[in-house]
Amino acid sequence: MTLSFLASSWPAGMSGPQYAAMGAVMFAGACLQGIGGIGFAMLSAPVAALFFPQLIPGPLLAMGCCVSLLSAVRERRAIAWPLAGSALSGRAIGGALAVLAISWLRPEPLAVVFSVSILAAVVLSLLGWRVRPSVGNLAIAGTASGFMGTITSVGAPPVAIVMQHLSPAQMRATAGSVLGGGAVLSLLMLAAAGRFGLAELLLSASLAPFLLAGFAASSRLRGRFSPAAVRALLLALCTAGACGVLVRLAWPG
Repeated sequence: MTLSFLASSWPAGMSGPQYAAMGAVMFAGACLQGIGGIGFAMLSAPVAALFFPQLIPGPLLAMGCCVSLLSAVRERRAIAWPLAGSALSGRAIGGALAVLAISWLRPEPLAVVFSVSILAAVVLSLLGWRVRPSVGNLAIAGTASGFMGTITSVGAPPVAIVMQHLSPAQMRATAGSVLGGGAVLSLLMLAAAGRFGLAELLLSASLAPFLLAGFAASSRLRGRFSPAAVRALLLALCTAGACGVLVRLAWPG
């Protein structure tokens, strides 16, 4: 019965090596996010755009939602609920604004502006600039996250820039609740638009063991990183995410 189910749910046209490569990306992305609070989409979205387009947008979003919620649940006592609520409200507004903007403007210039802004914020952070993680600042960051995530599939950097000086546990848990909640909203919209159905759900489920293994590995590794090391990892991931968006725009093929 189990073998029959696996055979029937195996994604059409997928080879064993391709499945293993997808799984390796899921494992690495989940491990990164479990340690730093962000990282899954920043690693997997550019790789998927180049090699695994069938993962975009639904399956990637579903797995990102899963690992974000796992982070939030694992350290739920550390969630800063006022900050999370503010950022989630901003994400909803940002997503709606992005839909309107895409209807009127070409998304590529907007993605460039946001990516360059993230790179500038990383540089300023390295030079000592500090954004206070207040409710107001998280609302703005959440709006930017929803806008950027809807257009580019990489929405974590604005939230990470504002949260970078929280404790690692608080950063992971609060960012996880924000990114997970935002992903749920996006998945509902995709399902309503017919872009997330049974085939996408089965592909997500088939890769879930790699995701869970990567997250489990992060549970063993997260305690080995100091707050300064986690902050450095966050800034590096923000830089990689912004550069990944720019590379995809420069070489869309």
